Amino acid sequence: MLGNPQGPEPLASGAAWRPSSPGKDSKYPGIHQRQRGGKYQRQTSSQTSGLVGLELKPELVWETWDLGREFTKTIVLKSTHSKLQKLHVRPPVSKFFTTVIPQVIVLSPGTSLSMPVCFRPLKRCEYEDSIEFQGKDGSFQVCLRAIIPCHALEVPDSVLLPLCAVQNSSNTVFMLKNVSKLKTCFQWMCTAPFQLSPEQGLLRPGYGCHITVSFRPQEALVYQQQAYCRFGEEGDKAESCCSVLLQGLAKYPCIQLRNPSTKDGKEKCGPELHYGSVAIGQSLQKHFDIFNPSPVTASFSISQLSSGVHLLESEFSCSVTRGEVAPGGSLRALVTYTPAVVDSVSVEYLSVKCRGALNETLLKLIGNCVGPTVTLSSSVLDFGCVEEGGAVVQTVELVNYTPVEAFYQWDLDCTGNSVFSIQPASGTVCPHSVTTLKAVYRPTQPIAHHRRVSCIILHRDPIFLDLIGTCHSELQKPVILKPEHLVLYNLHWYRKQNPPDTLTAMQQDNKEPLDQPGELCPVEEQSHQRPDKRTPMEEYYQSCLGCMDPLSCSPLSSPHVSVVPRELLFNHKISSSLSTSSTHSQPVSITNHTRGKLSLVWTAAQDSPFTVSPASCDLAPLKSTSFRVTYDPKQLNTLHGAQLECFAYYKDNHHIEGQLLCPPWCVTVRVIGHSFQPGKENFIPCCSLKPPQVVFPAFSVLSYRTVLLQNSGDLPLTFCLDHSSNPALAESVSVVPNCGLIQPGKHQILTLRTTPTEDSPKEGYSLHLQLNAAKHTKELNVVSVVEKLRVSLEGDNSLYFQPTAVGSRTQRSHHIRSLSRLPLRFQWSIPEPDQDLISVEPDAGELHPNESSVQKWSFSPLEEKTYTLKPTLTFWPIQTPGSNKSHLTLTVVGSGSKGFIEAEKAVLDVGEILVGSCRAIQVPLVNNSPCPVSFCLSVQQILLDEVLNYDPGTEPNALELDCERGTIVSHSKLLLRSTVRPHRRAQYLWTISYQMLNASGFASSPPEAVCEVRAKGVFPTLQVIDVCSGGSVGRLSKVHLWKLFSLDSLNELMLSNPSPAELTYRTPTRHSLSSCPSVFTKAMLDFNFSATPINSEPSIFVLMFHNPGSIPVNWAFLFPADQQIELEYWAETGEFSATELYQMKVQDNHLFSISPRSGTLLPGQQRAVHFTYSHDFAGPDRFPVVLKLSYGREILLNFQGMTLERDRPYLHFASKQHVFTSVTIGDCTPPRQVYELHNCGAVPVRYEVDTAVLSQLKVDNFNHPVLVCLNPEGEVLPGKTGMVEWIFSPLEAKMYQMDVPIHVQFGDSTLVRFEGCGFDSLPLDFTNPFNCSHTKPSEPCVKRVPFPGQVVFLSEDSVSLGNIPVCSRSSRILFLTNVSHTDSVNYIWDKQSYQQVVQIHPERGRLSPGESSLCVLTFTSTDYPTCYQLDVICKVIQEAAITRYRDALQLREKEKERRRDEFTITDKNLTESQGVLIDKEAVAAPVRKGPPLRKYKTLPPICSSGSCETVGTICTKITRAERRAQRETAKALRRPEPPQPALLHLGVTAHSHGLPEYLPHLFDQSNEHYRCFQSVKPQRPEGTSLRTSFPAGLPSTTHGPEREITMHVLTSLLSGILDDPVFTQSLTTLPSKPIPYQIQETSSSHCSSSPSPSSLPPPDCTTSSHLTPKPQNLSSGTTEQKEQHNTVDKEGTAGYSSNKPQTQNTPHTQHVPADMNEDVLLNTLQNLMMEAVRGELVLTAHPRTVILPPVFTRTRKMSKAMAEEEREILRNKKDTAGTHHLPNVPKVPTA
Repeated sequence: MLGNPQGPEPLASGAAWRPSSPGKDSKYPGIHQRQRGGKYQRQTSSQTSGLVGLELKPELVWETWDLGREFTKTIVLKSTHSKLQKLHVRPPVSKFFTTVIPQVIVLSPGTSLSMPVCFRPLKRCEYEDSIEFQGKDGSFQVCLRAIIPCHALEVPDSVLLPLCAVQNSSNTVFMLKNVSKLKTCFQWMCTAPFQLSPEQGLLRPGYGCHITVSFRPQEALVYQQQAYCRFGEEGDKAESCCSVLLQGLAKYPCIQLRNPSTKDGKEKCGPELHYGSVAIGQSLQKHFDIFNPSPVTASFSISQLSSGVHLLESEFSCSVTRGEVAPGGSLRALVTYTPAVVDSVSVEYLSVKCRGALNETLLKLIGNCVGPTVTLSSSVLDFGCVEEGGAVVQTVELVNYTPVEAFYQWDLDCTGNSVFSIQPASGTVCPHSVTTLKAVYRPTQPIAHHRRVSCIILHRDPIFLDLIGTCHSELQKPVILKPEHLVLYNLHWYRKQNPPDTLTAMQQDNKEPLDQPGELCPVEEQSHQRPDKRTPMEEYYQSCLGCMDPLSCSPLSSPHVSVVPRELLFNHKISSSLSTSSTHSQPVSITNHTRGKLSLVWTAAQDSPFTVSPASCDLAPLKSTSFRVTYDPKQLNTLHGAQLECFAYYKDNHHIEGQLLCPPWCVTVRVIGHSFQPGKENFIPCCSLKPPQVVFPAFSVLSYRTVLLQNSGDLPLTFCLDHSSNPALAESVSVVPNCGLIQPGKHQILTLRTTPTEDSPKEGYSLHLQLNAAKHTKELNVVSVVEKLRVSLEGDNSLYFQPTAVGSRTQRSHHIRSLSRLPLRFQWSIPEPDQDLISVEPDAGELHPNESSVQKWSFSPLEEKTYTLKPTLTFWPIQTPGSNKSHLTLTVVGSGSKGFIEAEKAVLDVGEILVGSCRAIQVPLVNNSPCPVSFCLSVQQILLDEVLNYDPGTEPNALELDCERGTIVSHSKLLLRSTVRPHRRAQYLWTISYQMLNASGFASSPPEAVCEVRAKGVFPTLQVIDVCSGGSVGRLSKVHLWKLFSLDSLNELMLSNPSPAELTYRTPTRHSLSSCPSVFTKAMLDFNFSATPINSEPSIFVLMFHNPGSIPVNWAFLFPADQQIELEYWAETGEFSATELYQMKVQDNHLFSISPRSGTLLPGQQRAVHFTYSHDFAGPDRFPVVLKLSYGREILLNFQGMTLERDRPYLHFASKQHVFTSVTIGDCTPPRQVYELHNCGAVPVRYEVDTAVLSQLKVDNFNHPVLVCLNPEGEVLPGKTGMVEWIFSPLEAKMYQMDVPIHVQFGDSTLVRFEGCGFDSLPLDFTNPFNCSHTKPSEPCVKRVPFPGQVVFLSEDSVSLGNIPVCSRSSRILFLTNVSHTDSVNYIWDKQSYQQVVQIHPERGRLSPGESSLCVLTFTSTDYPTCYQLDVICKVIQEAAITRYRDALQLREKEKERRRDEFTITDKNLTESQGVLIDKEAVAAPVRKGPPLRKYKTLPPICSSGSCETVGTICTKITRAERRAQRETAKALRRPEPPQPALLHLGVTAHSHGLPEYLPHLFDQSNEHYRCFQSVKPQRPEGTSLRTSFPAGLPSTTHGPEREITMHVLTSLLSGILDDPVFTQSLTTLPSKPIPYQIQETSSSHCSSSPSPSSLPPPDCTTSSHLTPKPQNLSSGTTEQKEQHNTVDKEGTAGYSSNKPQTQNTPHTQHVPADMNEDVLLNTLQNLMMEAVRGELVLTAHPRTVILPPVFTRTRKMSKAMAEEEREILRNKKDTAGTHHLPNVPKVPTA
């Protein structure tokens, strides 16, 4: 598109030249250029135009020019003509363009001429002019234009942006180009959601700029918006503007989350990733797919769902946080689960938000953290007795049963400071593996040793190992300590602390078995059943802290020996509760808590920097003693650490408690120190603390946690807990051990213990570990805070139910969510009165931290009211079930109401459905109640056909509901999908009822009908509605054709139900191996093709098939070959029966053919099928054809036909059974009836009816002539029909059957059965006593269509006049319509085809294309009762065929004249070509007498062709060319065949009755018929009747011009009278006025003048006078008073003879003859019917209301008396109120 500003108008004195086309398109696709009128386009200048043989440019354009100068351009003319051209040149008209060229230019072919044109501008404006070249072939102009450069931008008309998601953006680019010669500044103006960039800029001439369009929709709509661009000079107001249509489509994006591990892709509670059990310290990855089903790109972001839970760190991490998914694409995201707390379940939710989407998707992440499970292969290691200075080694196994790597550490100094050592002292146990440990016992003192060593497991409780051994020396041999001594000591100790029967009770409770001597089993077997109820962590803490443990206050946990302090730090300058000193020795105090004297022995290690003095001593009961620990490092700048042990045992062990041996106790002191000199920097530690943060459970219970401190460096590392920063932390958090030495690559497991409190900071404490006695520290964050249990309920603790039907149930989902860090249990409690109203599932369960649970609530109201219920949610921590429970109340609001459903349509009519097929229907059910309705449906089936006998119990239900139960929400509609599958041809009625369901799913109400569904099971049906014939049988009547093909029976069969055998093959199928296939139907019919002489034209029958049903019908005519399976050649036997050979002959020679053989008829559609019978072989022909309707009937049609020899007499009987019309018993004048005989041969046939049978019948009936044949003998001409007249006069009321032979001379005799029925006189209320089969049309009343090739269409094929009296006249109107759009036709009614009782007017005529002609059929019955069945034929010939025929006749006549005038000379020895015709110049000759000589000779006489040929044959031999010319000449002389007319058959049926029989039964119809007493006499055309004299003074009413003039004048007068309002008003007063004429005289004269028919009893005059005065007579009153007697000529037209002179003594009142009145009225009705046919008159239109003018205007020409009379009449008629409804009477034409 080009945007151009409007400039000044062009300045030129000549006519402006406008280009015919805008030029080439832009180089950008979809861009076309737009310019204002007269503006120049650069592309046009490069084009050339070749007109009148010239090639030159169509215009010259000056673009850049200045004032005061001259600019020259050149026009180049090139001749492309093949001849010399002369051109006249008209120079430019204006003075601004000049050229120096001659007025005449001559161009030779192929030459060129250059013409310079100068332009001299005087003003700054546009100029236009032209130069015209005029040649012999036309003229051409070259436009001269000078334009002013202007701003012009080129932009596309529209820009379509890519499909975009809501709240996203899409971009596209288009080119903005400056196509002008000026610098152009532009600025865009556009509104949201479109944005253009850059919005403004400056373009140099010829340059372009890419404009980016951004589309940012906020709603899913179709956007169309114009973006305007203003452009012009820089700095000026840009007045020029162009626009671009921006188009964009926005759609909502959508995101779906799919879990690949879910097979069906559907999860109950939304997408979920379940990690299962994951080991502590390990990670597990799972992925999910983000799928985009929408057609737009979806931008998403993934974040953790925020909650009220104070989570310190998420254990789940997602690899994708944001991204885009293409339409139909997917993106895989990876989620990693790294658990941190053992035996905890982690639940988190990922929120996937899609920008612009309407919903948010949550992904549930759930995982369980598991820790290691480690056990010892033995809980006791017994080293036995060892000599002093010896050593014993034993092994023990650590077994890890879990897939988790286990970190362990023995709380034992294995560097020589203990008599026991275990190697390795720390390490890991791989998952599902066993680690073997080596334990060594090296005693240094001859005493018994026992030490209970704890093995600390990371993230698990410690396990314990009892180490025992005894050391003997040469001098001292103490009692050997055994494992059973440990068990007995423990039992003795607990029995001493508890009542006397504690042990017995423990034995009974723990069911500890005793051995035979009464001692307990060994410790290895019963150690797990120790009565000690301390947890492993409590025991470990007591062993480490001893009496310094503030929580060890129970008597069972009090130690026997304690040491203070438990840790000693050397050269550590920190302020803590630990004993620290910069000296090299520190004191240690040991206290004896027993009542016995103890001996204390310290274990001394060689080369240890730590020594204890004294090494041993005795300690009195309940006393303390001090020892000094000395740190004396042997090496400087070194870190040291050790665990010093001291064994305490009873001095007199064997005297205590008899035989009970008390094992020794062991106390330890942990010491660390370093030997770094002052100023010497300590080792830089390299260690890690896992985890760096310890979170204790959020309830006030003593809890333990373990932390791994790992030395990952190459140097040893010491640590000690520094409480200087937070002294209060030492009281709340206890860490064991507080100090220690970690060798390179080793680790230390720290155990933390605390009881969380509410006042603890939520962010936690910071524990500082001092490393290497220097400034290096390691921070450990400890969170130990008590949180209250919090649970959130969805909907602000409220749950609302929609209105619910009473007795039914409504369910809603409700979410509860844990907002605490503790796993909890919950329980719903519903008050007992409300338990029948509401329920919840599940009503109890567990909630992990941050987990949501979905409860399904059910509400079942019991009555119509609003309920407010308050169930309670109780929840408590799982770890402390006995603690205080929390409660929340949920408010549940719901209302009960009454529900009902109904159907949109009370009755749903499905229509007709093919039996055996199915149709899916939808029944709309509507719930207009305020509550959802749960229902169950039932269907009751009824068959409405009364003729069907069926058992409702066994009849299958033809209506199947896809869903019998369901729920419809309130104020909504449910489409109930159903399937109708009728099983039989019947009218089905289904009643759909519903019952409401209660909460248990059972019906709670009686069935209530909601709608009725009606359907009709149908089979495919066909119907023959019309038939016609052609060829040899063209003159057969339709009634005869109907009988030949038994079409009544065929229609009855095609409309009836098929048998199950007929549905063996539902569609046409090749099913037989034989050429004579088997038949599956019992329905058989004969199709009689009549008889025709051999070599005649084929007999053509055309049946019009109609589909009367509502389903399409596939039909096919199957020949035997169509049902035979096509076999391979090798499978053919080659043996055929006589029947097969005959059928092959028929099919091969096409004796019977059908076109088309198959087809489909839609509902209401019609199709013509042609049946052709060829007469090639003499004899009878029979051929079986199956008419198959798919899914319907199968009818066997036996085609029958007879081809006769030329000399064979033959009468064809359509049926050998004839039924007479029923006749009343005692009828004096039984009707004359006709039986037709058809002569189908080529010779006349004489027939004779055997009257012997009739005579015998008469004798058997008391000499009463029951059946009389009026013409028993006769002759029927070839191709004609003979009428045998019969009179059937029954004597009794019974059925008569007579077999009468009919003999044919020189032919065969035929026995015909005649049947007739006599009946008694009928009651008076019987309205139709005369039932004549001939008077009823047998064809169905269906709208007919023309047959193929039919040009003229008859409005009715049959006219049934019904029951009429004798001597009556009836008229019917018919229309002949030319349905052709191009051809005109001529028609003529064949007088020979109907008798003298029928008259048709007009008898002939012409029809233009599309024209209709009105024909009046007048039927005049004879004076004897007769059953009429006439076939009236109308011949139709196209004018084009007549024209061709006449042209052929003219050519033939011309050819005959040419042959008469021309001859051919065959003499080949002629020497002079023209000497015969013309004499040479006369020479001098002697003058002779006689007639003068003529210049020309007389031609020889022209002989006939035969003589010429004879002469020619004698003279010369005829050549081949001459013979060909003779054949063509003979062909041209052959007389052309006249065109064969198309025949239209009109059947006329009537039944005339005598007056004695007609009046008693049809008296009310007697006035509908006009009787002419001088009626037609059968077979007496020569009969005459009296003439009726016309009144004097009237003109003679003959058939000449006088009659027509009189009729038209009267027609005009009647039209004028009807239009006169005075006449219409005077009709109301007419009955009150006296009759101005004498009825009696006229009626009596007429009655006296009526003759009596010869064949009937003469009616007496009393009957006529009796019928005269009553209005219900045979004719109307006026007509009866004006009866005129006329004659009927032999052509059937009623006419009048010339009137005789009237005498003067005629009555004074003169009347118009009745036949003239009839003609006037008939003409009026004909005109009305013609106007109705042409559409000029609507007979069914509503009558118009006409407002009459005032009375004085209508009575201006009337007398005052008549005016007063009319006013009085109008005053009396109040209902009219001045308005009258006048009928729409059209004007009657006068011509």
